[in-house]
Parts: sequence; structure tokens; C-alpha cells
Amino acid sequence: MEFKRATTLKGEIRVPGDKSISHRAVMFGALSEGTTEVTNFLKGADCLSTIDCFRRLGIEIENTPERILIHGRGLHGLQAPSQILDTGNSGTTTRLICGILCAQPFESTLNGDASIQTRPMKRIMLPLSQMGADITSLKGNGCAPLHIVGRPLHGIQYHSPVASAQVKSAILLAGLYADSETSVIEPALSRNHSEIMLNYFGATVTTEGTTATIQPNPVLTGQKVEVPGDISSATYFIAAALMIPDSEILIKNVGVNPTRDGILRVCKAMGADIILQNASFDKGEPTADLLVRSGKALRGTTIGGDLIPTLIDELPMIAVLACFAEGTTVIRDAQELKVKESNRIDIVVNNLKAMGADITATDDGMIIEGGQPLHGAVLDSYHDHRIAMSFAIAALAADGVTTIRNAECVNISYPTFYEDLDRLTRG
Repeated sequence: MEFKRATTLKGEIRVPGDKSISHRAVMFGALSEGTTEVTNFLKGADCLSTIDCFRRLGIEIENTPERILIHGRGLHGLQAPSQILDTGNSGTTTRLICGILCAQPFESTLNGDASIQTRPMKRIMLPLSQMGADITSLKGNGCAPLHIVGRPLHGIQYHSPVASAQVKSAILLAGLYADSETSVIEPALSRNHSEIMLNYFGATVTTEGTTATIQPNPVLTGQKVEVPGDISSATYFIAAALMIPDSEILIKNVGVNPTRDGILRVCKAMGADIILQNASFDKGEPTADLLVRSGKALRGTTIGGDLIPTLIDELPMIAVLACFAEGTTVIRDAQELKVKESNRIDIVVNNLKAMGADITATDDGMIIEGGQPLHGAVLDSYHDHRIAMSFAIAALAADGVTTIRNAECVNISYPTFYEDLDRLTRG
């Protein structure tokens, strides 16, 4: 797919529903008594993989244009699947569903695409095994495919070596079925959608600092869930408006959960003009409209430490944005980028170098010297949706033509991304 420089971006947009919350709404709804109604559900490939897996586990799920209806069967109502559970490209589906499956009275096998088969699963296998789970990597490499034999579980206190919402959530979901309370202690606070939503559905989850604790055997009840706009998806338009002169975009109803709003904090540190309007707080998830305007000179900044878990998915786009800032931007403590859908450190650095950027990879991030004009290039997304979207935005602020191979992978999280982007470039 080819992209050219844009002269301006103008307009109002609503980004798709938050991916993390959409996944969890299906999972928690399936484990609840009664029906859960989800609006603004993200109908990207990853979240559709979650729906498919729970249908194979005996859950009736209606997917209509207006809403998703999950007819829950309670905490112990899942049925043994007759086929392998295919999680597609979704790390969230793969890791979280393991926490549920390891407590069921049946065996199951799950697998995903080539990317999932390289992503590290030992980070969940270890704590779940400590709880009594029988979970095996069939290739013996700590990756999918995984075979799970359901077992009775007991509560643990787990010190996670990584700040990962997927790891934390898998353990908390297993904790629903344990014989005593289960706690997860993180080195830094990861996104807390599971804690918020589990409480909303009727579980008892408490948090203190970076420790989350769940009580076992609650009765979950179906709820109405309105999914806010995904701040990760909004990031591309935030960056575009800041990079392209004479731009102004209003992004409606975006989730601004403090465990996810690192992109806003980074933009503020860089001197960006972003105003939050119509802020609200509903069912534990804060939202706001984001008014983003170009015009202010951006400056480099340092991104690391506890900030990283709040913007890990946004770092490829932040690296591009840093090319348009004055001075040096340093991204550190971001080793997790190496084990996402692709090695995002290497790919971001190599693609930006191909466009003329002054950027250097480090063991845990990258260093970007801003102010070098970008030019078009032939780039590969490596089937990584966040790489494709980040470099589509980079192309709008670069001279010449940029070609992105395998650009259709945006369907994983944002099927209408290119249509929305085209509409804003037309004003």
C-alpha cells in the first residue's frame, strides 16, 4: 500500500473500542450468570478470536452490528471443546484464557498463528503451575501450542518479574477457582482493566500499590459494558495531528485510564497541545474527548521506568513522533518490545533509518535524534498492526512515496484505520 505526504489533518473521529476491555468483556461475560451486553466492541481479528474460542467452549454469543450479547453460563459452565482453540494473533486471548482453562474439569489445547507460536508463554505457565495447573508447551519451547489438563487450584502470592497485565490477569482469572485468595505483585503497575471489570461483574479484587488480590469463588453477574475508545488506536491520530502542520483533530470518547495514559504524559513532556474535554468516569473507566492541535514545537524527552507499562503498545508511534521533536529522545526499559507481535525495537529502528531518521537501537529501547527530515521508503510491517499504522502516519509527514508491505494487518486491531485516516486528510 502506498502513502504520500499530507498537507493537513482536520476533523472529528471516534476510534474503535478498547481492545483490552473488549477481550475481557467477552471472557467475564462468559463466566457470569445471565447475559452481558457489550456496545462499541472492537470487531478486530484479535477480539473475534476471543469470541470464537468461547463459542467453542459452549458459550452462546450473538454478534450484531449494534452490540455483542454473551449468554453466560457461570463460573463452572464451560464445556469441553471438540476442537483446538485457535487464538489467532492474540496474545491477550492466549494468555488470559489459560488462567480460565487450567481450572476446568476437562482437557483443552490452544494454538495460534506463526507469531503466537514464538511468543513467550512461560511467564504464565510458571505461576499457573505453582497454583496446581497442568499446562504443557507441546513443542517444549515455552510457546504455543499449549495443552491444558484441568486441575483443582490453590491460591498463591506471586511476585511477577514483569509488569504485564496479561500475566496478572491470567493469574487473577485462575484465582477465581482457587481454594484461597491469590495475589500478584508487580514491579510496576500494569493496566488494571481486569481488576476494574472483575469488580464490576461481582468479584472481589483489591489493590494496594502494585499488588492485586482476588478472593475465590464469587458469583459473577452479567452486565452492560460500553467500551471506551482505545487510546492505543487514538495514538496514531494524536501523533499525526502533532506532526503535520495546520492540523486539528477531535478524538471522541477515548479511555484515559491512568494505567494506559502514558502517551498523554509523554506528549505533554514534549510540549504538545492536547486538551481533554468532557471528562467522565463511568463504571471505573475514565474517558474524555481529546482535542489535538499542531503548531507547538516539540522537544525530545526520556521515557522509561514505571511509565513504560502505560504506553508499551504506543512506543513505535512515539519513536516516529520523536523524529519531529527538537533534541534527543531516549526510550529505555522497553525490552518487552522484543517479544510483541514482532521485535518492535529492531523493526522500528530499521524502518526509520530507511526513511532517513537518526536513530540507534539499544538493548532495551532506542535513541532518536530529532530534526532529520524523513523521506519515503519501501517498508515491511512484518504483519504487525502497530508497525503498519505507525509508518502509515510517518509517511504522511515524509517527502515522496512510502510503500508498506502487508499493510492489511491493521485488521487485527483497527479494520477501518485507512478509511478514517483518509477522511481526516480530506478535511
